[in-house]
Amino acid sequence: MKKLDLGILAGVKSDQVDRILAQWRQVRADVDVSPMGVVFRVKRLARMFERATAKNFAGHGLDPGEFDVVGTLRRGGAPFRMSAGELGRALMITSGSVTNRVDGLEARELIRRVDDPDDRRGVLIELTPKGLRLVDAVLENHVETERQLLEALTLPQQTQLADLLRRLLIGLGDDVSPRTPAK
Repeated sequence: MKKLDLGILAGVKSDQVDRILAQWRQVRADVDVSPMGVVFRVKRLARMFERATAKNFAGHGLDPGEFDVVGTLRRGGAPFRMSAGELGRALMITSGSVTNRVDGLEARELIRRVDDPDDRRGVLIELTPKGLRLVDAVLENHVETERQLLEALTLPQQTQLADLLRRLLIGLGDDVSPRTPAK
């Protein structure tokens, strides 16, 4: 078996994706597989990040979906409440998923359902003091976990990467900028 040309810069270590790309280049030199280098790495990083953050959440008795709920309520600011519909839109999940997550968190007294003072038929989801203390503690550990995940990059590199990923997301339609009406 001949040695694979990983096509990497001198002095830079290779990763698993380099090996995959080299294999593709060896068997299909006619196809530019360089986009795989970005997409594969983003996918691999996402899995690594999800495992590490899920482990942190589990250490606090939460799963990632539950943290999303309490974190969304917390980052919304006082009084740390919103309707189930608002919560679902903020989390980009179905109303059934909101209900399942809310039920579990309510059973543990991390959130509660309260009557909507502006709508007699409405109900709001609200962080309890216990939930607020928990999400604040989890957040500190969560940010530290993420900081450790990014240690291989300098702060300027992290900023550059964040900017490039933002540009890519916006290019793929994830733009929340206000729309200018067409004339």
